[in-house]
Amino acid sequence: MSKATRATKMLEQAGVAFTVHSYDYDPGADKVGLQAAEALGEPPQRVLKTLMALVDGKPVCVIVPSDCEVSMKKLAAAFSGKSAQMMKPPEAERLSGYKVGGISPFGQMRRIPTALEQQALTHELVYLNGGQRGLQLRLSPQDVVTTLNATVAPVVA
Repeated sequence: MSKATRATKMLEQAGVAFTVHSYDYDPGADKVGLQAAEALGEPPQRVLKTLMALVDGKPVCVIVPSDCEVSMKKLAAAFSGKSAQMMKPPEAERLSGYKVGGISPFGQMRRIPTALEQQALTHELVYLNGGQRGLQLRLSPQDVVTTLNATVAPVVA
């Protein structure tokens, strides 16, 4: 597995401090984020999952703790929209440039608006996908906000 991805390159170029953590990705896992948390020995609130969604038909990225579900109503509100829905996997892969299970909010094919669940800011460090299955990056949630120019909002159900 390569430890250099578009995600790690973006963080390096931005001068963000992060560490890389590999784990055995289980393609059969029901919940990839929870499987990552367990494999890393971390609480699921600190291992964040990156999801691709549509708000009023426009693509957005949403980052939430791996043990939480996104509230479509709250997600729409975070972007001043009327409605939200999850993006279909093939569209998420095409837009992000990453495979489902390895979608990182960093280094996507193009910049899209991103929302970070506000609970993430209560942790000193969080984990996010590094751009491939089985690769997590540990960094400050404030660096996530700054690097992605993310909106911080309550977006979980």
